[in-house]
Amino acid sequence: MTMMKTEDLKLTREWDKTFPKSDRVNHSKVTFVNRYGITLAADMYVPKNADGKLPALAVSGPFGAVKEQSSGLYAQTMAERGFLTIAFDPSFTGESGGQPRYMASPDINTEDFMAAVDFLSLCDLVDPDRIGIIGICGWGGMALNTAALDTRIKATAVMTMYDMTRVNAKGYFDAEDSEEARYAKKAALCAQRIVDYKAGEYALGGGVVDPLPEDAPFFVKDYYDYYKTSRGYHARSLNSNGGWNVIGCESFLNQPILQYSNEIRSAVLIVHGEKAHSCYFSRDAYANMVKDSKYTDNKELMIIPDAVHTDLYDGGGKDAIPFEKLQSFFEEYLK
Repeated sequence: MTMMKTEDLKLTREWDKTFPKSDRVNHSKVTFVNRYGITLAADMYVPKNADGKLPALAVSGPFGAVKEQSSGLYAQTMAERGFLTIAFDPSFTGESGGQPRYMASPDINTEDFMAAVDFLSLCDLVDPDRIGIIGICGWGGMALNTAALDTRIKATAVMTMYDMTRVNAKGYFDAEDSEEARYAKKAALCAQRIVDYKAGEYALGGGVVDPLPEDAPFFVKDYYDYYKTSRGYHARSLNSNGGWNVIGCESFLNQPILQYSNEIRSAVLIVHGEKAHSCYFSRDAYANMVKDSKYTDNKELMIIPDAVHTDLYDGGGKDAIPFEKLQSFFEEYLK
């Protein structure tokens, strides 16, 4: 019999988030293991004076962020609104385990969400029949992919979503969608593998560009404004620092997610900013999810007027995150 073993992780005990600590919730650190044996670290937020078994939410993202940033803000705020929540670091990142560091995988990162559902299902404070998930940016795509696989999930919210397989295989705005462009990317990554193997270590690809070039496109400036300033910088965030390994997302070139999204029976809310460079991911994901689907009554696409991509990370200074909508959505479908 194969036993699940949890790795001892070094977890920061002091408050080191990019957002203020709420006096309306209790905060603690928890760990759980995924089916690959990787131990994940999470912050748990529990409403004070909670009574009985609670509805629960697992939150993660953005891609290259850590739980001390956007996902923690979502988790704490939803806990203030009556949900037990965890914000977790995906495998190979943040305080979570997994070697080598700074790798990503469509399969393992989908599994990270499923492992979070495992943990919540066995938590004494949680009603296992009332579990939902929230995915932000690249983990929005992972959340939607998880909803297509995990029948225990009753509701999923996808915020400012990226489909990381699509952007890796086709480039931003599908501008590199050709066999020739993909071949060039694959050849470069394969060459990098040899460089890394010779060096005995993995080269980092670099996080958000710094210093910011004057001619940088708006979406790069948008990322810089969050990850490289006091607004969202965190010492463990890949995007705030050295980034993923150069070959960290290699398999995304060859493994599309969301293959069976139109078979999702549970509720899904997709939220995106109207002016976000990435809005096409959510518009297309929603269209594909409801196309030829028998389960459209509980699916919704919500576009936030005037909001850009990172406005849904932390509100962007204009309260862009529709927390009231998230609360009503999860209250309805986690009854």
